[in-house]
Amino acid sequence: MASKAVYSHRDPELKKRDEFEDILEERRTTSDLRYALKCYTPVLYKGLTPCKTSELKNMVLQSDQLHYVINQVSKETGTGTDEIQVEVEAILEEMAHRLQLSTVRFFAFTLSKIFKTLFSSICVNEEGIQRLQQAIQEHPVVLLPSHRSYMDFLLMSYILYTYDLALPVIAAGMDFMGMKIVGEMLRMSGAFFIRRSFGGDKLYWAVFSEYVKIMLKNGFAPVEFFLEGTRSRTAKSLTPKLGLLNIVMDPFLKGEVFDVSLVPVSISYERTLEEALYARELLGVPKPKESTSGLFKARKILSEDYGSIHVYFGQPVSARNLAEGRVNRSQFNLTPRHIPRKPAEEIQDFVNDSAFRLVRAQEESMVLKPWVLLATLLLQNQSAGNKRGMPLDELTEQAVWLRDLSRQFGAFLHWPEHIPPSKVISSSLSLHRSLVRISEGRVQLTLEKGGRAEPGLRPPAITPENELLNQAVVILSCASYRNQTLHVFIRSSLLASAIHYASVNKKQEIFNTFSFLRNMFSNEFILRPGAEVQDFEDACYLLVKSGTLQINQQEVLVTERGQRTLAFLTNILDPFVQGYQMVCRFLCEEETEGLTEKQFVPAIRKFIIKHLLIGRLKYAEVLSSDLQKNALAALLRLGAVQKLRRSEEEWTLKVNTVMVNSLEDTLGGKLPTQNPLVARL
Repeated sequence: MASKAVYSHRDPELKKRDEFEDILEERRTTSDLRYALKCYTPVLYKGLTPCKTSELKNMVLQSDQLHYVINQVSKETGTGTDEIQVEVEAILEEMAHRLQLSTVRFFAFTLSKIFKTLFSSICVNEEGIQRLQQAIQEHPVVLLPSHRSYMDFLLMSYILYTYDLALPVIAAGMDFMGMKIVGEMLRMSGAFFIRRSFGGDKLYWAVFSEYVKIMLKNGFAPVEFFLEGTRSRTAKSLTPKLGLLNIVMDPFLKGEVFDVSLVPVSISYERTLEEALYARELLGVPKPKESTSGLFKARKILSEDYGSIHVYFGQPVSARNLAEGRVNRSQFNLTPRHIPRKPAEEIQDFVNDSAFRLVRAQEESMVLKPWVLLATLLLQNQSAGNKRGMPLDELTEQAVWLRDLSRQFGAFLHWPEHIPPSKVISSSLSLHRSLVRISEGRVQLTLEKGGRAEPGLRPPAITPENELLNQAVVILSCASYRNQTLHVFIRSSLLASAIHYASVNKKQEIFNTFSFLRNMFSNEFILRPGAEVQDFEDACYLLVKSGTLQINQQEVLVTERGQRTLAFLTNILDPFVQGYQMVCRFLCEEETEGLTEKQFVPAIRKFIIKHLLIGRLKYAEVLSSDLQKNALAALLRLGAVQKLRRSEEEWTLKVNTVMVNSLEDTLGGKLPTQNPLVARL
C-alpha cells in the first residue's frame, strides 16, 4: 500500500439524488379500471414494433450459433439432428414468454388494488424514469433490479406500465411454472422461465443464450434479470452471478450492437412481506413450494400495513464505457462469431468487475428508513446483555446520533425532517410491532417464551431449543433490517475492527489487518476484488471526516470523541466475526471426517445451539445458514478447507486444522496478522 494517503473523494453528502413521486397517490383518487384500460403505446428501440412470440422463436431456431451447437451435440451423442431439433423446440416452448396486453391490463388492475391495501406509498424517482425512456430509444436496455422480495418483478412491470414504458421480458425461475394459472399469467405478462442450473447442458445453454441475445440485439423489449441470481433472505446484497451478464454483454463485445445500457434499480421496502419466512428459512425450515393455493393462503397479509416502498432507477451504465481501456474487442474477429467459446480470462475479469460495480450502484441508491437504524441499535443493545431493552428516550437520542452519522457516511436516508424525532421513532416502532414492543417506557424485542403454532396444528413443545429458535426468528428478522445499513458502514467497520485488533497505531500494520479482515469476509459483503487500497482510503476518509480518527503518513490515532463511533462500528462486524470463529471451532473440535457439504449446515447449527444455550455465544444471528455457508466458502477459498469428491454429486470436506485454528485465533485477536501462516492467506 502506498504510504501516502490520497483523499480524492467527493463528499458523499453532496451526491445529488433525484426526488420521488408517489405513484399510488393518483390510484387512490381515480378509477383503477380506467387506469388498467388506458391507451398504452410505449416507444421501443429505434421505433420498432413489438415482435410476435412465433417470430422470436423462429429467429432463435434459425440462428447460426444454435445450428452449430445442434451439429456438435449430434456428433458427440450420435443422435440425429432432426431429433435434437425437436428437443430444442421443446426447450424453447418451455422457456419462451408470450406477452399479451390483456393479461398485463388484468395485472395492472389487480395490483393497483393490492398495492393500495398493502403500502402507504410507492415512491419512484421520475428523473430516473426519464433517463430510462431515453435509453430505451437509443440502445438495447438491460434492467437490473435488487432482489429482496417476491414482489420485485411485479412491481417493476407495474411501474413501467404506469409510466407508459416498454414492459420488460423477465428471467424467472422454473418454480413459478408449477403455479397453476398464475404461472401462465406470468408468462403472458413477460416472464420467460429458465432452469435454476443446467451446468454442462450445451444444448439448453445455447437455446437460452440465443433467446436472450436475439431479444436484446433486436431491441424488442428491455431484458430484466436479478444480478444476485436469487432473493436475498438477509437483505444484504449477494455476490453477483455472472451467467446472464456474460450473455447480455456478448452482443456488444462481438460488435453486433453499438452499445448496451445497463440500468441498476434499487427497491427498498420499509417492511418486507416475507420477513418471518426468510428468518425461518435461515434457521433450516424448508422454503414453501410456490403454488397457487399458497398464494391464496397468503391473502391474510392484506390486513397488514407494510409502509412505503422506494424504487430508484439509477443512471444507465454504458457497456461501451465500462469496456473502454479494459477489453480488446478485436479478439472476437479471429473466429466466426457463431462458434461459442469460453470467455477469455480478460473478459471474465471485466464482466466480474462490472457486476460488482453494478451491485454497488444498487446499494448506494437503496433508501434507508428510520427503522433500520432502530433495529441496528436494538440488536447491539440486546447483544450487550440488556434483556430489559432500552429506555425510549435513550433510543431516540441514539437514533438521532446514528441518523447524523449515517448522513455523514453518505447514506440515502429517508427521515422526515418536519416531524419531531420522537414521532418518527414512534411511527417506526408501531409499523414493526411484530418485532418490537414498548413496555414501561422501555423498547424491547418481542422475544416471548413458548412456540407459535401454525393454524390447525398443536404448538411445539416448549423446550430450551425451541424457545431459542423462536427468539432467533425475531433476531434474524431484525438483523435483515440492520443489514440494509451494512453497505454504508462495512468499510469503516473493517477499519474500526482492524484498529481494535492491531497492537500498534502504525498505519501499515492496520492496513494489513484491514486487508486480512476484508479478504476473510469477501463472501459476506460486496467488496470489489482488487480494491483493498481504495476501500481502506475510503474508510480513512469517512472516519477522519466524522472526527473519529486523525491520520498522518505513518499513524492512525483515535480521537476522544471518536470512541463512540469506533465502538459502534466494531459492534456491527462483531456478529460476523464470532460466527466465523464458531465455524472454525466446529471444524476443529467436532468429528468432521467424511462430512459432506449437505451435512455441514445441520451439524454446525446443532453445535451453535449448544453454545448459545450454555452462554458461550451471545449472537443468536450466528444461527443464520447464510452466514455459515459464507464462512465455509471463505475457508474453502483460503485453502483452509478442501472439497474431495465422494461421488458424482457429493463432496466431502477435508479440514486443515492448523490453518483453521490460526484463522480462529486471528479473528479472536489472539495472534497478529503478521503470523506467517495467516500472512499466506
